[in-house]
Amino acid sequence: MDLEARSLQPSMKATLLAKLREYKTDLNNLKNEVKRVASANASITARDELLELGRIDSLAVSNDQKGRLLMTTERLNQSTDRLTNSRKTLLETEELGVSILQDLHQQRQSLLHAHKSLHGVDDNISKSKKILAAMSKRMSRNKWIVGSLMAALVLAIILILYFKFTH
Repeated sequence: MDLEARSLQPSMKATLLAKLREYKTDLNNLKNEVKRVASANASITARDELLELGRIDSLAVSNDQKGRLLMTTERLNQSTDRLTNSRKTLLETEELGVSILQDLHQQRQSLLHAHKSLHGVDDNISKSKKILAAMSKRMSRNKWIVGSLMAALVLAIILILYFKFTH
């Protein structure tokens, strides 16, 4: 994504690079949070093992302590669920970003192709203008030639009639 953003125009490049840095920061924060929760889950497992050992002597553990432990376990489970949902959201966002970048790449290719086609059309129009200008010059020259021939024929006919009637 970073390379693609750097290859764009400066106006779009700055905004995309800023968003990319923001996404990278968010990704690192979420990774750190996942690590923290994973280590918390490990400590929960160790605690659960200790609690199981303590269940043998469950008569000694008061109901109040059991309630607090259950509440704490429930909160940890809720936190784990939230982190799992956050991770899913992160993956969906990343997939969406990849999809958007692919669409942008396809649009860029389309624009480049259209740009090349327009240059080709422009060259063809220039050639057509030159051909039409040459045809116009020939047409004018041919009109003058035909007009001159007609004038010469009319003059020749007049001379022939003049000599025929005068001699």
